[in-house]
Amino acid sequence: MAGGVVVRRRNVHCKTKTKTGCATCRARKIKCDENRPFCRKCVNTGRTCDGYEVTFRNFTSQPITSVHGGKIKSDACLQPIRPTLTEITPQDIDLLNRYFSTKTMFDVNLGCDEEARQILQASLTDPPIRHAVLSLRALREDLETFGDGPASVAQQNPSYQHGVQQYSMALGGLASNLSSLGSKGLKSALLCCQIFISIEQVRKNYAAMAQHIIQGLRIMHEHRARPGFVAANKLVPAHHDHLPFLDVFIIKLFAAPCKFADPPTTVDGNGTTLSARVILPCEQPVKARNLRTIAPDIRTGLTRIAASTLEFLDKVSQVDAAEVALRLLPEKAALLTSLESWLTDLELAQTKTRPSVSEPISVSFLRLFHLILKIVVLGALNSSPDLYAELQTENDRLQEIANNVGERVRTYRTSNGTSDGGREERATL
Repeated sequence: MAGGVVVRRRNVHCKTKTKTGCATCRARKIKCDENRPFCRKCVNTGRTCDGYEVTFRNFTSQPITSVHGGKIKSDACLQPIRPTLTEITPQDIDLLNRYFSTKTMFDVNLGCDEEARQILQASLTDPPIRHAVLSLRALREDLETFGDGPASVAQQNPSYQHGVQQYSMALGGLASNLSSLGSKGLKSALLCCQIFISIEQVRKNYAAMAQHIIQGLRIMHEHRARPGFVAANKLVPAHHDHLPFLDVFIIKLFAAPCKFADPPTTVDGNGTTLSARVILPCEQPVKARNLRTIAPDIRTGLTRIAASTLEFLDKVSQVDAAEVALRLLPEKAALLTSLESWLTDLELAQTKTRPSVSEPISVSFLRLFHLILKIVVLGALNSSPDLYAELQTENDRLQEIANNVGERVRTYRTSNGTSDGGREERATL
């Protein structure tokens, strides 16, 4: 009997702690095979592999639950700690900033560091946001690992499935929070919406992406994230302070440089990089006239309007009196006029193309961008009931274009796509 005690003690002594294994195996205190992205021990036993330590330091004040096979189990690997003991590093922020858009796969800088910092900070105490961040990470890493194969193939990857599972948990948690919508719930909803837009972009589900954009902008408007007029000369202040500005985030995503559509650069004899001159439609040979060639010039005009819109929104956020707001109304009218002129130029450019040439997806994304800017500008400084009918019309158009883009991308993926089509779609949003 004494020998048995010795054997048991020896076995206990031989169980060393694993510091590099997956979170699930570490919680179960078993040796992990460290297969990436999910270990085989978890997969073969039907468990959810919670992955490996990542640069996102997502700790919460309460343990998070994960769902698998209809059962809920405690996520014991995440030890609750006080948010004051956590630290969001620049590396964390840079990585999430990169994951916001597939454009960054082409070395594009979004300039969304502040949005990333705000989301990561909120994820320390908000489970839905944490699950949304984990979902975006898993889906983005799956895209970069396995590429742009057909949708049916992508959905078979464990990393993709894990990302969708985390997304479902984020949606469920957010729905629960919104049952009693207060300032905290509004902030959570808008931050989640930012990540959901990025998630659907990675999944190439542009119809759902548009729904998140529409619903998020509607939340901002209905709950007065910025001050606005309810009647002539009657200004009401922002109803909630410090709400995330989802419209600014969306504009940054669309306005970031588009490597696929931007004009190519050339290098002179001295090694100096020169931007290629944009060829005007009237200068192009008839056979070369197509929207792919014209699009860079059209996009430049729209991004210029987007930059002006961001400056305008910043002024609106600082309005503290009706007199100040009234002085901004001509600037709003000028932006709407510029957007109308841009659309006229686009239609004119299309008439110069051959009828047999279909509109590139990059141009369809510009139409989406144009409508988003119009919806945002229309809603600025306006909280009157008459506005909702006009916004609904524009929202319907936005959804229609997004549905069309989604169908075209789905066709590419079903047929395994073309290299140009895949690159164009990833680089244009």
